[in-house]
Amino acid sequence: MEKFQVTLLTLFPEMFPGFLGHSLAGKARENGLWDYHTVNIRDFAQDIHKTVDDTPYGGGAGMVMRADIIEKALLSLKTPGRLIYLSPRGKPLTQELVQELSHEPSLTLLCGRYEGVDQRILDACAFEEISVGDYVLSGGEPAALILMDACIRLLPGVMGNVNTAQEESFSSVSGGLLEYPHYTRPAVWTDASGKNYSVPETLTSGNHAKIAEWRRKQTQEITRLRRPDLLVKKE
Repeated sequence: MEKFQVTLLTLFPEMFPGFLGHSLAGKARENGLWDYHTVNIRDFAQDIHKTVDDTPYGGGAGMVMRADIIEKALLSLKTPGRLIYLSPRGKPLTQELVQELSHEPSLTLLCGRYEGVDQRILDACAFEEISVGDYVLSGGEPAALILMDACIRLLPGVMGNVNTAQEESFSSVSGGLLEYPHYTRPAVWTDASGKNYSVPETLTSGNHAKIAEWRRKQTQEITRLRRPDLLVKKE
């Protein structure tokens, strides 16, 4: 299997690998299942101050990262692969899209800062804009880490149980709905106030058919209560 490779165009290369250097993702990198490479956009600035941004045409608050400097950083790559710009106005990062991206041999993620990047670099290089949620972050680096984490955990050999990722929220097995609740020992847990909480009897019955049915109903009910929009999409 070809190694999953991510290149990050960023002003803050020290932010990587972040939490991806630990736990399952960190072990997977040590085992050669994936790797990353950072390119500091500021290295391609042409003035003594290493300026990468300028004021926006038309006025307004903030600064905009320059297209010419980002292009130089991009042209330094031999095999950039699929180009992605992390942006709140991009298409949502869904589990379906994550599965698609995890099969790409290489990704290049552009991490914006300030008010964003000059639109012309996105148009000229056909960057795909992806959003990790309906909120605004201080930069693209946290969003890039989220995208990478979602992809890495789907790579063969990363998760201990291949069925785990298949049964999670938004997966094809769950029908794109939210996952059912989980329980473990003890069968009866007493909280600090002295109140007892028991595991649902169905889960301790040993009847696999009943357990499967219970989980299916829980998936439907939790989705109905918390994300009814997912049920509408199914219809």
